[in-house]
Amino acid sequence: MTIETILTPAEIPALARRDLGDTACVVFDILRATSTFVTALHNGAAAIIPVSEISEAIAYRQRQSDVLLAGERNGIKISAAQSGGVDFDFGNSPREFRPEKVRGKTIVSTTTNGTRALQACAAAKIVLAASFLNLSATAKFLNQLEPETILLICAGTGEGVALEDVLAAGALADLLAGERADATEVARQNFLRSKLDLAVAIAGSTNGRRLLGLPELRADVAFCSQRDVFDLVAVISADGSLRQL
Repeated sequence: MTIETILTPAEIPALARRDLGDTACVVFDILRATSTFVTALHNGAAAIIPVSEISEAIAYRQRQSDVLLAGERNGIKISAAQSGGVDFDFGNSPREFRPEKVRGKTIVSTTTNGTRALQACAAAKIVLAASFLNLSATAKFLNQLEPETILLICAGTGEGVALEDVLAAGALADLLAGERADATEVARQNFLRSKLDLAVAIAGSTNGRRLLGLPELRADVAFCSQRDVFDLVAVISADGSLRQL
């Protein structure tokens, strides 16, 4: 296996010109989309449907009235003022997606970077959503699958790098058997340097500091920094929804 890494979202548009037929894509949006999706699936959600735009989520609700809507802009839950009249059911905090709220439900989600990164991988052989919360389960699955290429995708912030995503990509790379490309080794070395104080490193990231400054979201940083609390693999199905494997 060859393990490649996209460190910034500015690199993601190039995926449209790449043959991903033998590639397993793994998307990281640690603070917080992929951490949230994994949590929701663990807590019994039937599926997560990632969409890029608020209007797409609203259109889903119009076609299927029982879906729940989730998402954020600038880190905050989407309001009726932003959506044209619909208050979303959830924001993007994993702590919101409790079992009693999500069990058996389909959730349509739109976030600033994470859902777009997942959609950009649609042509891949397999697409996974990964986080520190389900890191080892994801690594075990990939080592057993042995795809020709594994592409680790850091969703980032805006068009820039997000430290927490790079650390997660590096942590996964450290668990994978394969030949690491230079960008992958950069991520891995960053993780190894921060491994003993991972929660501190994540809290010191741009997104970590921003969330810590919001009292209602502060606890998300510590939650998303936990490692291997969920033994599940989150995979994009043929219908484009994210489900527990």
